[in-house]
Formats: sequence, structure tokens, C-alpha cells
Amino acid sequence: MTDDIVQYEKYLTGEKHASQNTISSYLRDVTQFVNYLDEVCHCGPREADSTQVSACMVSMLGKGKSPATVTRFLASIKSFYNFLVAKGELEENPAKSVAAAKVERKYPEILTSKEVELFLEQPQCIDAKGFRDHAMLELLYATGIRVSELISLNLEDVNLAAAFIRCTSKGKERIIPLYHTAVKALQDYIKNIRPKLIADSEERALFVNMNGERMSRQGFWKIIKHYQEKAGIEKDITPHTLRHSFAAHLLENGADIRAIQEMLGHADISSTQIYAHVVKRQLKDVYRKAHPRA
Repeated sequence: MTDDIVQYEKYLTGEKHASQNTISSYLRDVTQFVNYLDEVCHCGPREADSTQVSACMVSMLGKGKSPATVTRFLASIKSFYNFLVAKGELEENPAKSVAAAKVERKYPEILTSKEVELFLEQPQCIDAKGFRDHAMLELLYATGIRVSELISLNLEDVNLAAAFIRCTSKGKERIIPLYHTAVKALQDYIKNIRPKLIADSEERALFVNMNGERMSRQGFWKIIKHYQEKAGIEKDITPHTLRHSFAAHLLENGADIRAIQEMLGHADISSTQIYAHVVKRQLKDVYRKAHPRA
């Protein structure tokens, strides 16, 4: 790893307070670009120009990378060079004028209310795993939080009496309300199940695996896939699907988009507005299928 990349990583961590996923993604893209420059162009990142950035993108597309992946790659490279310019190491960003690959906009997969109901019914509350999984899925759909936020929750972040959770991400805190079923599921889990699961009485993690340690992303992914298969739902359900469904269902039922933005923790309203497009598309589909003259 070059010194520039090491310094860039420190900047992403210390100043930008980027998530670990974002940092890993940016560093992977920048490292890939530096390797390309070294192997193909025989130069370093400080000697590169816009032509070489574009050439690397063309090479990626030629190897079967999707336009979305290449567009994300370009965003990483631009961010890296912006950092070097801000540090005074370069006069201008060589990637600044490079255009992104054309990306066909993909709308997030949304479950219907019936599909959500079917999915949430899958964990059977007859053993510790069932109670825990039921509480996790209810909480995810009740709040729309990210999986990284879900597994980062500690006991003190939950206020059952007032029916809300406190979620902290990228240094910002937000309060998200809970509906009654989610409160009940959490109550059962925290009072009766969690004490039997934790390996260490000092453990603060809200959700733990069957070894009593904090739940991991991979562990939660397996749980989601298990219940998707059990429910027989054909749509591809990922941990993010319940977050998407949470937002779309609130919009469908008249929630204010700014309130949804706040609950989701979106810095930019445009990230939340995609759910308005999803809801409109669904309404059009319903209209076309149901109206006798459509």
C-alpha cells in the first residue's frame, strides 16, 4: 500500500468518519487503479491523467464489470484525488472531467405488505434462536435501520418503555420509534432469552449469536436467507430489503418524506426520493393490471 493510500485511509477514518464498508470499497478501487497504472501505464497515481482514468474504466467494462461497479470506481478515484489536491500534493484532480459509465437505474426490491407479514412469521418462538430471530426481523422492519446499525446496537440503545431505539451512525444519532409488536418481540428476547445466550455478563451487544458473542453481518445474512427459503418468497431478500420495504410502505401510507429521510439517516433527500419513484411505479402497475380500459 503506497503512502498516499495510507494517508487517504487515515483521512477517511479520522476526518470523514466513513463506515468500514465505505473505506474498504474506496481503498479497493484506488488500489486497483494504482496497480493498473503500475502494470499498464508504468506510472504512479500522481503522474496519471484523465486519459488513463478513462482507459482503466474501459478495461474494467471489457472484463465484464457492470456500469454501476465502474461508476462507483470512478467516484472512489475522484475522492482520492480530491484528497491529494486538498493536501496540496496535486494542483488539480485528473479524474474531475471523466464522465461516469452509463448506468441503467435499478430500483430497490420491495416486498408487499403480505410478503413482509409472511416473512416475519417464519421464526418460530419456541426456542432461543426463534425468539432472537423474531426480535431482529421485527426490529429491522419497524425501524428501517441498516444491518451494520442493527448488529452495532447495545442494550442501552433500546428504550422499551418509551418505544424507541437510539441509533448512532457516522457520528450522528437518531431516534426511531417502534410499533407494539416490535416492542413485545424485544421485550421477550431481552428479558427471557438474551441472559441465557450471552457468554459474558459484561456483554453489551443487543443481539448475540448462539455462542453468546455479538452478531456478525455474515451470521445475519444467513438468517435472512434461511427464512426467505422457508417462506417460499421468490424475490431475492437481502438484509437491505426490509429497509427498502419499510421506507416504501411508510410512503404508501402517507408518511412525510422528510420524516422518512430522518429515520433512514439519509444525508441527502435524493437518496430517499427513490422510494417515491418505486411507489409511483407500483401504482402504475396496479392501474394497468386492474383498470378495465387500461
